Amino acid sequence: MGNRGVVNLHDWIDELCDALDVEVDLDEALILDVAREAAHNVDRPAAPITTFLLGYAAARADGDPEEIERLAGAATVLAQRWDKSAYDVEHEDDDPEVEEELESVDA
Repeated sequence: MGNRGVVNLHDWIDELCDALDVEVDLDEALILDVAREAAHNVDRPAAPITTFLLGYAAARADGDPEEIERLAGAATVLAQRWDKSAYDVEHEDDDPEVEEELESVDA
């Protein structure tokens, strides 16, 4: 299992890059800031999803540092402005039966 007491983030990043066979200059502070905003303002599970999508968008931008900053800023601003609960947003895959069940649980 591994020592979970003290984590050296830089070692983890190096090992993970090796395991994923990628070479990247990573601004971990930027990524952590975006993740924090998503987790605190949207929902905790939004943090890994947000950072994954930011990484995907960064790859599409060929890893351009200025574009990554812009994309991270856009994600951060969206998270900071987010004021919708899971019950406020309609999704294309909403199921009316599930909605009724949720309403009965809330009542």
